[in-house]
Amino acid sequence: MSTFTFIRSPSRLQPLIRLATPRTLVPNFRTQARFTTSALKMSSSEKPYFPDEPSAPIIKTPIPGPKSQKAISELDQVFDTRALNMMACYPKSIGNYIADLDGNMLLDVYAQIASIPVGYSNPHLIETAKSPAMIDSLVNRPALGNFPRHDWAEILKTGLLKVAPKGCNQVFTAMSGSDANETAFKAAFMWRRRKDRGEGADFTEEELASTMLNKAPGSPDLSIMSFTHAFHGRLFGSLSTTRSKPIHKLDIPAFDWPKAPFPALKYPLEDHIEENNAEEKRCLEEVKKIIKEFHSPVAAIIIEPVQSEGGDNHASPEFFKGLRQITRKHGVLMIVDEVQTGGGASGKFWAHSHWNMEDPPDMVTFSKKCQAAGYYFGNPELRPNKPYRQFNTWMGDPARAVLFRGIVEEVESKKLLDNVQKVGDYLYGGLEKLSKKYPGEIMNLRGKGQGTFIAWDSPRRDEILKKAKTVGVNVGGCGPTAIRLRPMLVFQQHHADIFLDAMEKCIKS
Repeated sequence: MSTFTFIRSPSRLQPLIRLATPRTLVPNFRTQARFTTSALKMSSSEKPYFPDEPSAPIIKTPIPGPKSQKAISELDQVFDTRALNMMACYPKSIGNYIADLDGNMLLDVYAQIASIPVGYSNPHLIETAKSPAMIDSLVNRPALGNFPRHDWAEILKTGLLKVAPKGCNQVFTAMSGSDANETAFKAAFMWRRRKDRGEGADFTEEELASTMLNKAPGSPDLSIMSFTHAFHGRLFGSLSTTRSKPIHKLDIPAFDWPKAPFPALKYPLEDHIEENNAEEKRCLEEVKKIIKEFHSPVAAIIIEPVQSEGGDNHASPEFFKGLRQITRKHGVLMIVDEVQTGGGASGKFWAHSHWNMEDPPDMVTFSKKCQAAGYYFGNPELRPNKPYRQFNTWMGDPARAVLFRGIVEEVESKKLLDNVQKVGDYLYGGLEKLSKKYPGEIMNLRGKGQGTFIAWDSPRRDEILKKAKTVGVNVGGCGPTAIRLRPMLVFQQHHADIFLDAMEKCIKS
């Protein structure tokens, strides 16, 4: 049986070659990964959310081990495994730890590409999955636009809308983050053309005929502006706004839509105040210019609070407030993509809440940690003027909305946002100490005050990510050189100690 060796691409671990014999980087695999006493000592005031999870990572074999190798080989016959990171065993995964088939248990600070909110095998979510509402949603899945559940309003009000962003009191549910952005784009275009025609005006015969030929005026020449290094999904419309990596876009026809520069800030922020202010001002001026001059009128802009796949790039609240002022002045909608940043990892349920905007975004898209997907909005004009214009068979999934409600209940009952803020500050402080000790290894540390949504640049990023698994940590990267942390909301101080100790081991090795 052959085994896989892995190399890290900017956003995924990918198999590089097959070796006849497993090559290990840790001399003894049949013991629990060793950590310093301080890393394993629980804070006296800290009660574990998952008492039955391991006290530390467990490494028994190289990854992948023999059982995982066999499972990967079988899967590869029917499913493309070239992007495979790790063959997981979810029945044995618990809390902050992801298991494989060979008995390895890794501290997971990647969490299914930022998608697991409250821990593996969460007891409350398991009970939610057994509820009559969940069973009914799974067995009798409705075509929501035509045949919604009798209690669909209650499910939305007690879950999705209970944590709706400021200024939003309605939601359109979708299937994925890409789908959420696509449908938000459609809402923006329909809103824009409704404004152009005048309220109450109906479609013309020319519009009805020309749209069937994919031509104007029925299919108008409008655009969505995105930003350098942005990632908004891989469907046709969303892919035209994605600017993170060429491999995402190659061979796929794209819309001719504009790209504005996203600020390239210098770190530490406190040492580059004037330069960063000037950079953000430059980017805002370019946004104004594009809106005024681009050949296809801009109906909306879309932007992430933190450009996650593109490298964990940040900007100041003042920058985003400036964008809101520009869009408002020029009659352009502002869509905030919270697919990866939403759900609590920033210490607030929605990362854009950190901006403290008096004039909130027009739409906020979501998925990942929410386990459901869609976009929030408040302006009733963002509902299309006729039925069936924003429509498909499923229009989301009630089962995922029921699960989201369970997630909200868990976040609130355990005060997990408070935990994220506290642990995030602790984790950032530990990384700051390591960055001073190893300045050439941890560079451009960022995410201070943003909960556990932390990242840094590493000249040995791919090597560090591979080594991390040998010391029991699953961590991811993004952009050309960034290591990004995406732990769950149940990540606690003792987990941070384990992670910091593991990172130092990787750096020193």
